[in-house]
Amino acid sequence: MERVSGLLSWTLSRVLWLSGLFERGTARQPRIMEEKALEVYDLIRTIRDPEKPNTLEELEVVTESCVEVQEINEEDYLVIIRFTPTVPHCSLATLIGLCLRVKLQRCLPFKHKLEIYISEGTHSTEEDINKQINDKERVAAAMENPNLREIVEQCVLEPD
Repeated sequence: MERVSGLLSWTLSRVLWLSGLFERGTARQPRIMEEKALEVYDLIRTIRDPEKPNTLEELEVVTESCVEVQEINEEDYLVIIRFTPTVPHCSLATLIGLCLRVKLQRCLPFKHKLEIYISEGTHSTEEDINKQINDKERVAAAMENPNLREIVEQCVLEPD
């Protein structure tokens, strides 16, 4: 009986492999990551710039291509955001990174690890800012500051 069961299992897997069903299953993976990336982008595109009346999408600080999602395991995902400040010496780049982090931590409907970076070569102090916006203790300390917290809340507030 075991032998028949094993032979049946092998035959079924071989038929599925030959019919291409296994390939189609693996081809679904990139589509799922693209859908999750679009889900992330939809959340961050409406964040308001701290000093202008525009959204980050309107200023092209964030674009669809700046969001990447990778599967860590079946339930967890790595979300990577690479944003581009409007000018290389933008004094509010850290605040924009903080807004991105707060909005995604609050709104993402799936378990995730979040990494936020300034696009390479687009800011004069990108390395320092990248460290700040990916340091949990610094983020927590920043959100304890009532003035900063109020600015972040205004930026991440959903438009009517």
